[in-house]
Amino acid sequence: MAASTSPSRLPGVATTAYLSLAFLYIPILVVIFFSFNANSLITVWHGFTTDWYVKAYENEDLRRATWNSMIVAVGATFFSTVLALMAAMGMRGRLPRGLAGTSQMMMTLPLLIPEIVIAIATMSFFSIILRSEFMAGTAFLKLVDQYPLTQVLIAHTVFCVPFAYSPIRARIETLPPSLFEAAADLYATPWQSFRRVTLPLMMPGVTSGAMLAFITSLDDFIITQMVAPPGAMTLPVYIYSMVRKGITPEINAVSAILLVISILLVVSSYVINQRKAS
Repeated sequence: MAASTSPSRLPGVATTAYLSLAFLYIPILVVIFFSFNANSLITVWHGFTTDWYVKAYENEDLRRATWNSMIVAVGATFFSTVLALMAAMGMRGRLPRGLAGTSQMMMTLPLLIPEIVIAIATMSFFSIILRSEFMAGTAFLKLVDQYPLTQVLIAHTVFCVPFAYSPIRARIETLPPSLFEAAADLYATPWQSFRRVTLPLMMPGVTSGAMLAFITSLDDFIITQMVAPPGAMTLPVYIYSMVRKGITPEINAVSAILLVISILLVVSSYVINQRKAS
C-alpha cells in the first residue's frame, strides 16, 4: 500500500523527470560533440578533428585568462575553506540554540540570494572602499593597483565560503563528542586534538567543500564581470567576449574542457562527502 502511494508512481512524474534531464544534458552533449567538428560552422558537421583544441591551447589570450582563473580559483579555495572550517568549528556546540540557528542561516543565506545581487553589492563595496580617503596610500590599495586579481580573489573567497561551509558543517555534525572528550582525557591540548583527531576525521568534508569552492570560483562569471578591473580577465569572462563575436568550435572546445572538469570535481566532491568516519 505504501509503494502504491509513492509520488514517483503518479502519472507523468517519471516522464517529466526524464524530459527535464534531457533538457539539461542534451545541450551539453551537443557542445561537446561539435567541439570535434572539422567545419568552422558549428551547425554543419564536416568530419572529426581535434584541431580546435590545439587552436584553443595556442591562443595566448585564452591561456592568460585560464591562468588568471586558476590563480583566483586556487586562492579562493584555500581561503574560503579555511574560513569555513573555522566557522564550523567555532559554531559547534558553543552557541545557544537560537543563536546557533541564526548563525547557520546567515552562513547559508548567500546560497539563496541571486548572484547578481551579491555581484552588485560587492562592486559597490569595492567602489566605496577604494575611493575613500581613509584607504588612500594604504598597503591594500597598492596591492590592488599592483595585482588586479586581488579584487576578484577577495570577492570569490567571500562568495565561496557558504559552498565550502555546507559539507564541512555536515561532516562535523557526524562526529561524536566522545572523541573530543577522550582526547582531553588523554591530556591533548586543543591544537593536538584538532590536528590528530578532528581534522583527519573531517577531511572528507573539508575536501568536498574545497572542491565545491574551486569549481564555483572557476566557473563564476557574474561576480567577476562586475568586480574585475582591467587586466584581470578570467576564463568565463573571456569566453563571453568570444561568444559576442560569434560561436566557433574553439569556444565549444574550451566549454567542453570546462564541463568535463566541473563534472569530475562535482562527482568527486559527492563521492568523498559520502565517506563515513571510520
